[in-house]
Amino acid sequence: MKKILFTLLTAFVSTTILAQGYNVRLQSNARQGFAYLTYYSGAGLNVEDSAAISNTGLAIFKGNKTLPPGIYAVVFPGKRLSADFLIGKNNTQQISIKADTNQLASMQVSGSAEDVLFREYQHYVAKQGKLLNDERAAYMSASNAADSALHEKNYKTYNAELNSYRMNIITQKPNSMMAILLKAMRESPYPEKQPITRQDSLDNYNFYKAHYWDGISFMDDEVVRTPFFKPKLEAYYRQVMPQSADSIIKDVDYKLLLARSAPEMYKYLLNWLTDEYINPKYMGQDAVFVHLFNKYHSKGLTNWLNEKQMEAITRRAYMLMANLVGEKAANLEMVDTSGKLKSLYDVQADYTIVSFWDPNCGHCKEEMPRIDSLYKANWKDKNVKIFAVMTEYDTTAWKKYIADNNLSYWTHVYQTMEMMTAERQSAQPSYKQLYDITQTPTLYLLDKEKRIIAKKLTPLQMNELLEAKWKKQ
Repeated sequence: MKKILFTLLTAFVSTTILAQGYNVRLQSNARQGFAYLTYYSGAGLNVEDSAAISNTGLAIFKGNKTLPPGIYAVVFPGKRLSADFLIGKNNTQQISIKADTNQLASMQVSGSAEDVLFREYQHYVAKQGKLLNDERAAYMSASNAADSALHEKNYKTYNAELNSYRMNIITQKPNSMMAILLKAMRESPYPEKQPITRQDSLDNYNFYKAHYWDGISFMDDEVVRTPFFKPKLEAYYRQVMPQSADSIIKDVDYKLLLARSAPEMYKYLLNWLTDEYINPKYMGQDAVFVHLFNKYHSKGLTNWLNEKQMEAITRRAYMLMANLVGEKAANLEMVDTSGKLKSLYDVQADYTIVSFWDPNCGHCKEEMPRIDSLYKANWKDKNVKIFAVMTEYDTTAWKKYIADNNLSYWTHVYQTMEMMTAERQSAQPSYKQLYDITQTPTLYLLDKEKRIIAKKLTPLQMNELLEAKWKKQ
């Protein structure tokens, strides 16, 4: 018995394959309510089908498509209890299940050849697991060294037997669903080379990265419908891969190319990558999302997404395209406190900090003095200048805040209502879109040629970055 959590990966829907379809008959001790046919995706279960339970305990799940291979589960009324079973590639998918919710470990499944091996494995692991737990408990309670050594030896023997059993399935039935599951569960091999030099460490890293996906093919769908693939995918892109956008883009293009022959894998992978990098954890990785949009989403290669989802992805991509790290910042031409036109590109500085702020924003009122203190202490004498953009239209509060805080030596500008109206009439993107302004304050750091070095940093992070650059120079 186990508790389950229903989750839904964005737009992850079943692949429709024209075939004879599926028919899963569940006979259980439940006598009312709804049962669910679910499949694993990520850490949770997604609903594939539902069926009312008759007063004889029978529920029938039926559809005119073939279910993709993977780990499935029947979920009983109340959604608290579930029991797993396997569906493979070559099953007829005319499956019968007999289950007692009081003894789910004894559930009987017929019609799925893959599930036979799965049940054998579960029974063996349950038996071997009990032996391992008994030896562990005996070791912990041992009163002398001889008993400790005996139970440690027994534990290692049973564990070796379990590993041998798993390896036999992988080697003797390499194309089975169980072999795929066991390879997905297996830890990636670690290099045995003792790192002494920096090159040794690099060699070890490259070995680990090269063998990370051993046993898992991105050209097959099976592993997608398991609880093991998502954690492995997350660890790979968050911990194993170099975090530079260029490295990630090269890697994802290769994997998506492999996955084009496996529809479920392709959809899952592209959906997960889109979700991961639409709001990335590290600055500069939004370039990965923009690349995914340009190469896949905008080319019609994600036809499973609905109109609303595509609209959200497209809107976000256009918000990011103009402000990628390394690209030239869009020029800003606005009026200053005296009503004169000022241009961002007219600012002559080794580094320009562009600050988007609102004089009525509480957080801005706290951050602007911090920026000014850092400017006076560290930045002013090193040819750093500040181009401050008011994002609202309260010019009275704007001028008062500048005067009260002695910030008149910054370049202060804002966009008039007339300028905004003209911009809209000519269908030009707004500066808020060009700079992805969704909150204030937002800070950008530009180099001498007005290329974006960094964005959306705190004042202290901005100072640390500048200090690092000056030290390097």
